[in-house]
Amino acid sequence: MPGAPKILAVASATDLDFRYGCTPAWWQIWKGLNEVGVKLDERGRVIVDHYYATNVPGIWAIGDVIAGPMLAHKAEDEGVAVAEILVGQAGHVNYDAIPNVVYTFPEIATVGKGEEELKAAGVAYNSGKFPFTANGRAKVNLTTDGFVKILADAKTDRVLGVQLICADAGNMIAEAAIAIEFGASAEDIARTCHAHPTLSEAVKEAAMAVAKRTIHM
Repeated sequence: MPGAPKILAVASATDLDFRYGCTPAWWQIWKGLNEVGVKLDERGRVIVDHYYATNVPGIWAIGDVIAGPMLAHKAEDEGVAVAEILVGQAGHVNYDAIPNVVYTFPEIATVGKGEEELKAAGVAYNSGKFPFTANGRAKVNLTTDGFVKILADAKTDRVLGVQLICADAGNMIAEAAIAIEFGASAEDIARTCHAHPTLSEAVKEAAMAVAKRTIHM
C-alpha cells in the first residue's frame, strides 16, 4: 500500500562463524537498503533513533540488523515496541533487562551489568554469591556445579546485574530480569519467599549474601 509504514525485516542470524563471532545474515536486503538510502554504521548495521526509525521516513528497523545483542527475545521486544509506537503508544525496551543465555551444561545466564562494566563506570556496588553445592535441590539432582551472583548498588541496594551458572540458568534468569525491570533491591529478592526445595532458592540466598546474611552457608 503506497505510503504505508514499512518494517525492515529482522535478518536471520542462523549462518554464523563461531570462530570470529556473528554478523547479520541480511545480504538479501542490502541492495534494497542502498536503493532507498538507509544509513548504516561502521559495522554495517542499520542506524535507528530511539523510536527505531531509520533516516528514511516510513522505514523502521529492529533485531539483528541494528546495534545490540543478536537475540531472538531482544528482537521480539523491539518488534512489540515498534508496533506500539506506530499506533501512538509509548513503545520501549529496557536493554539493561535483556537476559543472555548460553545453552551449555551447566547453562550460563546473565542480565544487567557485569562487574567489569560497573568498575569501568565507577559505580560502587556490593556483591552476593551463593554456590549450588549448598543448595538442597541441586544436591539431590547431582547438579551442584555453578553459582548465583548478584550485584547491587552500594547506596540504594538496587539490583544492577545478575549472573548464574547452573543446570537451569536459562529459566532462572527470568526472576533476575523482572527484578531489574522493576528496580528491585537485593533485599526485595531476599525477603521474597522461595519454594523449597528448588534451585531458585539460590537466588534468594545470593541476594541475602549481598548484605552478608546468607543462611545455608
